[in-house]
Amino acid sequence: MVTNITKFLLELGQGFAFIGRQYPIQIGNKLRSIDLLFYHLELRCYVVVELKVKEFEPEHAGKLGYYIAAVNHQLKRDIDNPTIGLLICKTKDNIEAQYSLESSSQPIGISEYTFSRLLPENFKSSLPSIEEIERELSEEE
Repeated sequence: MVTNITKFLLELGQGFAFIGRQYPIQIGNKLRSIDLLFYHLELRCYVVVELKVKEFEPEHAGKLGYYIAAVNHQLKRDIDNPTIGLLICKTKDNIEAQYSLESSSQPIGISEYTFSRLLPENFKSSLPSIEEIERELSEEE
């Protein structure tokens, strides 16, 4: 899933520079890992992407905000614009997503993933099923 979403984001348009997957960042005494980190050359900002293989939960937005703040403090330079966050999850309730982001001043977007929308029909048969991908990702967490 990570490989396919990375390819998808890179295909969104010019300007995305891939920084890393499971990008390590020291926060306090703990080493954390950002799922995907990009830098957008035209917007001149970092883009933090968090991936969830399950339904959106409000705490996911909090974790993404935590990573955005860390990137803003540790990686962002004065010439960079504030970091943008993107949470990609299996499903979301729009009202929960709205309420979760309403008090935040950080630029965060929440999106659902659907492989059928991301991949052409002729590629689907050669890829693992959603269940296989979710099982593999669950083992990583």
